[in-house]
Amino acid sequence: MSASAADREQRPAASPRRVLVTGASRGIGRVIAQRFAALGDQVVAVGRDRAALDALAQAGGAHVTTAVCELTDEQQVAALFARAGRVDVLVNNAGVSDSSPLGRTTLDSWHSQLAVNATAAFLCTRAVIDGMRERDRGRIVTVASTAGRAGAAYAAAYCASKHAAIGLMRSAAAELAGSGVTANAVCPAFVDTEMTARSAQRIAAHTGRTPQQSLQALARLAPLGRLVAPAEVAEAVIWLASEAAAAVNGQAIVLDGGGIQT
Repeated sequence: MSASAADREQRPAASPRRVLVTGASRGIGRVIAQRFAALGDQVVAVGRDRAALDALAQAGGAHVTTAVCELTDEQQVAALFARAGRVDVLVNNAGVSDSSPLGRTTLDSWHSQLAVNATAAFLCTRAVIDGMRERDRGRIVTVASTAGRAGAAYAAAYCASKHAAIGLMRSAAAELAGSGVTANAVCPAFVDTEMTARSAQRIAAHTGRTPQQSLQALARLAPLGRLVAPAEVAEAVIWLASEAAAAVNGQAIVLDGGGIQT
């Protein structure tokens, strides 16, 4: 994919930017990394699947470097950002999900979802915010979920973790107000990814539906009537990272076709 003239106009004067994308091995994060690379930005793609990251780097050529990192480990995150150097755009995309009735949600499931979906975003945001503020330029975009804007049955830990991620983003935005740095989030409904497919499989195992029927049921939960495409999430991230969105700060933009309106 080549960058359009409009895309080029949206980039800061100091481009190519250094863009760090977490959870870039697959799904939404992979598409986001590819999209920034197509704009000519220097992308640091972070994940835990070395083989998938290698394939992404090979496809991205000179625009993509990769790093394996356990983002819930404070020391590993500090070392990651020390190696990365200046980060102009941070995309907090790494995420996990699990589902069960609240009364049967294990403490391990609670802790793991809070750790990946919220603590990792905190560690990464903390690593970049002071440098961005000193340079008076930067973008922090968190990939959250509609589950961070409203409650959902059988997803207490996931909802709590995504609400926490959005709260973190809003606190960062409040500290950054009036500077050249912004912090925002995108909140898609169910996205057409492997994570959603696994959710459908869990539903199927407990309801007697087929995985395809379960997937269709998830798609119907939002007015959009279908799963959100990863590319749609990526385009929202690209816009929030652009100069065109310089006035947007502290916002959690919902991608669900109109179900959540605030």
